[in-house]
Amino acid sequence: MKILGDIGNTETKVCLVSSNNRIIKKISFLTKNVNQSKLNKLFNNFKIDYRKINKIVFCSVVPNSFNLIKSLLSKKTKVKCYEVKNLNLKSLIKINVNYNQVGSDRITNAISLMDNKKNFIILDFGTATTFDVLIKDTYVGGIIAPGIKLSLNTLSDKATLIPRINLKKINKVIGKDTISAVRSGFFWGYAGLIDNIIKLIKKETGKSFKVIITGGFSNFFKKSIKTKVSHNKDITIKGLIKISKLIK
Repeated sequence: MKILGDIGNTETKVCLVSSNNRIIKKISFLTKNVNQSKLNKLFNNFKIDYRKINKIVFCSVVPNSFNLIKSLLSKKTKVKCYEVKNLNLKSLIKINVNYNQVGSDRITNAISLMDNKKNFIILDFGTATTFDVLIKDTYVGGIIAPGIKLSLNTLSDKATLIPRINLKKINKVIGKDTISAVRSGFFWGYAGLIDNIIKLIKKETGKSFKVIITGGFSNFFKKSIKTKVSHNKDITIKGLIKISKLIK
């Protein structure tokens, strides 16, 4: 069995995966709440038989959190804990960017989809809103835009008269009060941003793409933009499963 995990800026997800690559269990927790005591309690509640674990792989954009989890798991099992970017990924994907500056979660997502025949744009609604461009077997780069929730919270924190607002789909563009005006700005603003960036990627590359969406607001926007998209909530874990096969 394998322990596979995704450590994001906001949330950490850990999966127990069987030898035939079936997800058996999942846990998730806020990354900022990670410490040795809480981690130990979480993993004890996960009820893993560590004697059966033969591979451990994480993608992480929070090095301190990865090191804490790695330290904890090293006390429970002698199996080495790998971070994606410390593995040799050349047999899985070509990376045409500054390797040190691209998140391992984004590389993992690209590996998840790569099939050497199709082109993909991966739109991930996380702490940041990211667009990653995969042309056949090559990760060619991407775009990082402000995350929706982060931007909403920042606006309310910096503007005294704007309260904390949950984003909702809104039919009319012109708001009649502060809340509807903010909701309109974020809903229609991000819908326009998404469609325009995808349009510009297609124009710049001269290629067609299948667009995959994932992350927190993916359900919210999948029917609210002009671009045809497919939803894939398990894209990262599927990429980690592919990557784990590199470990002998």
